[in-house]
Amino acid sequence: MEAAFAQDDPRLASTLNGKVRTRQASRVLLGVLLLLGGMAILLGGLVAKITALGIAGFIISLVGAFFIISNFSLSAMAMPQKKSGAGFKDRLEGRWERRNFDN
Repeated sequence: MEAAFAQDDPRLASTLNGKVRTRQASRVLLGVLLLLGGMAILLGGLVAKITALGIAGFIISLVGAFFIISNFSLSAMAMPQKKSGAGFKDRLEGRWERRNFDN
């Protein structure tokens, strides 16, 4: 029965199994791998005293960090922001005004 379900709707079956990787998770994983690989290349260039290899490792690390940071900022933008009655700044200003005028 499971085989028939997986054959009928493989995308839903993989979602329910939890074995599918989302695009965001793949970008984070790629970013982490690039960051660690770039650091290893940078360290190898440092030990071997090859400047070009160190620079390449640094650039690869930067690309990996960019993938990680851009993914988190994109996911933060995609989340809807809850609007409350008054914002944090408005509440602080209200407290400040009450503090000054209540005395």
